[in-house]
Amino acid sequence: MAKGKLEVLLVDAQGIKDRESQFPGCLFCFNPCNTIKMYPYVVIHYGDQESTSRVADRKKGEEKKLEWNETITFDVEYDPDAEDQPYKLVLQIFDKHKISEDNLVGESTIYIKDVLSLGAEKGKEELKAQKYRVVLPDNTYSGEISVAVTFTLNVM
Repeated sequence: MAKGKLEVLLVDAQGIKDRESQFPGCLFCFNPCNTIKMYPYVVIHYGDQESTSRVADRKKGEEKKLEWNETITFDVEYDPDAEDQPYKLVLQIFDKHKISEDNLVGESTIYIKDVLSLGAEKGKEELKAQKYRVVLPDNTYSGEISVAVTFTLNVM
């Protein structure tokens, strides 16, 4: 059994559609559609652990590009003999609301068994930043999120 730290670097996202932009305005905040801006944050699930990012920044001049550049760390155990364990990260993107409940915009899943396996052998393994498609609640795609993953084995 290998134990270590899993670091998830949320880099950025682009092209993600907010479901509310399809309506004449935000149904909860009553903003006209030309002033609606999404305030996205990510909830990352690994097994029974969960962590929430801050709300993304918008890159100047590129209103549709969202930036986090935030690292979230999980304590993980890797057992190469546990075949029933789905070693994966689930990233759920939510739009923050001031008045009403935040709404789920979409999600991405990253399978990390290879990163954990190689990290357990070598002491450290990194999956450089890659783009993952965002799946909307209606099972269509909209945009992508860039994420990097690093597993570092605990040395005792």
